Amino acid sequence: MYLAHFGLKEFPFGLTPDTDYFFPGAGAQSALNTLLVALESGEGLIKIVGEVGSGKTLLCRYLLNQLERQGWAAAYVPNPHLSPAALNQALLAELGGDVKRSVAYGLTKALEMRLLELAQAGKHAVALIDEAQAMPLESLEALRLITNLETEKRKLLQIVLFGQPELDTRLADSSVRQIRSRIVFHERISPLGALETPVYLMHRATQAGATGALFTPATARKLHQLSRGVPRLLNILAHKTLLLAFGEGLTQAEPRHARLAARDTPGARLPWWQFLARAA
Repeated sequence: MYLAHFGLKEFPFGLTPDTDYFFPGAGAQSALNTLLVALESGEGLIKIVGEVGSGKTLLCRYLLNQLERQGWAAAYVPNPHLSPAALNQALLAELGGDVKRSVAYGLTKALEMRLLELAQAGKHAVALIDEAQAMPLESLEALRLITNLETEKRKLLQIVLFGQPELDTRLADSSVRQIRSRIVFHERISPLGALETPVYLMHRATQAGATGALFTPATARKLHQLSRGVPRLLNILAHKTLLLAFGEGLTQAEPRHARLAARDTPGARLPWWQFLARAA
């Protein structure tokens, strides 16, 4: 009923990182541009940092799709809380290597052999590691050893680390200072700006099938204020706001719906009087 009421074919503000909904806001586009330039220039190690809910995973998967369409050999590691051996095995498997070969040659050697095969076939190889702040220090050091693999012309494997700000804290540890020194490009994903938020809301609604504005301009401004431009929080608030408008039979959400949605949404920036009301 919700979808039919607003003329939608699917929910526009889901939390899954659907690349069809990638929005090239200033923060995400700047990070994407940095990634494309760094990868094209053959740099070995790149870092992208963003707060929780800033869209890192969506950016990572969007980049993965772009690279695969361009013929890159890409390894995607969504959960890197792995030992060095398990990390090497995951990379080998993702790059289409023969895991059985590692029994005879060892994981590192088997990975090197697979990367050489890809290089000889004219393929660039890249590893996209999401939630990199969860990596054990010894696995970060293992990545440094992998970045040593190279031909006379270029690195055999380029690595992109996507992580929360805690990744910077982790990299500040003296035991991984060598890998920290090898990060040539880095970017921080910024939240959506006040002028971007209405465009973002329209983009997602249109992608889901909407033919008109689901939020009044004042509602879009209120949603930006409440979410501080953080995409995940904005999606949660936008979805709840539409539910409240639907409950009243309205086809456009109003600012009061956004304020009500924020009252039971952790992380929403509420005016001081609403904090008092919620505590009462």
